[in-house]
Amino acid sequence: MKTLDPRAPLVLDTRELGRRPGSTRQVSRTVPAPADLGIEVLSVPEGSPVEFDLRLEAVMEGVLVTGTADASLSGECARCLEPITDEIVVDLQELYVYEDHAIPGEDDEVSALQDDLVDLEPLLRDAVVLALPFQPLCTDDCPGLCPDCGARLADDPGHAHDAAIDPRWAALSELTTQTEQDPQN
Repeated sequence: MKTLDPRAPLVLDTRELGRRPGSTRQVSRTVPAPADLGIEVLSVPEGSPVEFDLRLEAVMEGVLVTGTADASLSGECARCLEPITDEIVVDLQELYVYEDHAIPGEDDEVSALQDDLVDLEPLLRDAVVLALPFQPLCTDDCPGLCPDCGARLADDPGHAHDAAIDPRWAALSELTTQTEQDPQN
């Protein structure tokens, strides 16, 4: 388990809450986005602002963090490769268990407080990646690129090519040509 730095932008100190169930604290902050926050074709640019609006609540087992994160997205359309920019707002909710309440061997499944510090990066990363579309599009009806020449079909809706016959099927097209010439056979 890595040691958390209380000065890191995505680390929150919960000591102010104490261990009094029901005590709450509102946190609003803007932090730079960590690296690789997203998927291959759409992500939050590293260093761009991520705005958090959070509520920290002490409960019996630990600290419940709920709220939202708002960030800008950039990437490219999965069909036509045009640049995409958008905004994303994700809901966040995670229970960070006190170290003395954590069950040994469940490190991967349970988020734990570390010296009363909360690391928001894994929570943010999971929420953003799960909220992103698998194949982002510039428009819902993006026609994509021409499979023959790569031209963007949205720029030229009437784009077409003469039908090229796959050489593997060329012998079959000769049979249809013979049948059309001599319908008796």
